[in-house]
Amino acid sequence: MNAIHGQQQSSIVDPGRTAKPDRLFDRDDEWAALMSFSSDPHPGTGLGVVMGRPRQGKTLLLESVARATGGFYFCGQQATEAEALRRVSEEYARYQQVARPSHWRDWKEGLDALLALGDTRPLPVIIDSFTDLVAASPALPSIIHGALRHLDRPPLENRARLLLGGETAPVMTRLFASSSSLRALAALKLDIQPLDFRKAAQLWGIDDPRLAFLVYTVVGGTPAYRHDYVGDDVPVDRDDFDGWVCRTVLNPRTPLFHEARHLLDEETGPWNRGTCHSVRAALARGCTTHGEIATFLGQQLTDASRALAVLRDHGLLRSQTDGLQPGITRHHIAEPLLAFEHAVTRPRRAALEQSDAETVWADARTDFNTLVAGPRFAQVCRDWASRFADWAAFGTERGTASYGSLSDLSATAGLDAEVVVRRRDGHMTGPLLSVGLARWHTGMDIHHLQRLRRILDALDSREDLSRVRPALYGASGFSPELHAAHARGEVLLVDLERLYLGD
Repeated sequence: MNAIHGQQQSSIVDPGRTAKPDRLFDRDDEWAALMSFSSDPHPGTGLGVVMGRPRQGKTLLLESVARATGGFYFCGQQATEAEALRRVSEEYARYQQVARPSHWRDWKEGLDALLALGDTRPLPVIIDSFTDLVAASPALPSIIHGALRHLDRPPLENRARLLLGGETAPVMTRLFASSSSLRALAALKLDIQPLDFRKAAQLWGIDDPRLAFLVYTVVGGTPAYRHDYVGDDVPVDRDDFDGWVCRTVLNPRTPLFHEARHLLDEETGPWNRGTCHSVRAALARGCTTHGEIATFLGQQLTDASRALAVLRDHGLLRSQTDGLQPGITRHHIAEPLLAFEHAVTRPRRAALEQSDAETVWADARTDFNTLVAGPRFAQVCRDWASRFADWAAFGTERGTASYGSLSDLSATAGLDAEVVVRRRDGHMTGPLLSVGLARWHTGMDIHHLQRLRRILDALDSREDLSRVRPALYGASGFSPELHAAHARGEVLLVDLERLYLGD
């Protein structure tokens, strides 16, 4: 990818007047932070880091910042150190609009030249895919540290803003861990996350909450999937959802069909990919604890733990303490497309090669509702409770939401709650505020409220229940008895419309 060149400016960019490009959806806070950092007029060099999983728009964001500020942009790739230095020197020559590129002997010489671009004004020097360069040049982080420290001495005349971009992976995380020398110098750290379920609906231009959720359950909040992976194919309405699935994620002729396997292989690298795929299959089948996953794999607990650690380090796994049993850690698939792959597509790849997608999808619909949409709906409910709910709903402004279970076989077997809300209390487990059930494909009636009451009865001896509010989250409606109980203040009812549009 070429450097952004020919846009050098003599004046300082006003970040408040530089509009975010239309093609960059959302990311308003990230754009503002990057523009402020890049255009900071104060003397002295600055270091920033931008991380994010693949397909989240990190590169587009950094390229757009470079264009808006007239900064320098270079995207690394897997190559030897000599080739990388040659490429970056050629981009530097294009940026400076000179005929002959410099022949830098090492990264120290190259960095000195790049940082010198900030001698006259605040200017971002952006190096994307930084981890690819580090793979060939392990000393590069130390060289950067030395170059920045050298410029951080009076007189502070240089105002280069060095931005290092890379995927959220163990290498990038380690380079900018709290104990690293580069982290100590970094004035800015951004982690570009997938869009939440509400933003994803806006991205896809879907107003119907049920259809928005169904699409989110397949592709999540990854911006690239909207345009680059399905050719702007958006389901027209609910009736078109089945057809859309067959046209896109179950269609071998579309990039989206192959993306899940590529994503897992790309993220986990040379580590045992077969084990990682099997762990994802276990998670997709409802195994959420270390022990359940190890049993599914037929492996020792330590082997399963290593695979879980790899997936967690690459952002493909979400791990959270059980809301009712703090000694248990539960794991869930973070990326919806991977959950769809391992519950629906992967078990039926042979059938997809021998039959049409419509037939395969009709067979898979039950698994989709049970193994994909159901757990994802519960996660959306937890996200709503922790991020979007009016604080008055649970009596706190800062809350956490997690899955909770009671496993006392003598009295409370099978009493699980999909949405357990606690007050956020630093790193400690806060007071219990709400216990809720979430159901995607079945309507809810008085029996669900009675189940909630049994859970609360089982908790009475171990928790303060004075502030606990029972809650039912349903995508398929509530019975008249539940609406009456809601009117009396006995239970909180949350439907899809409230999840997407209310608080």
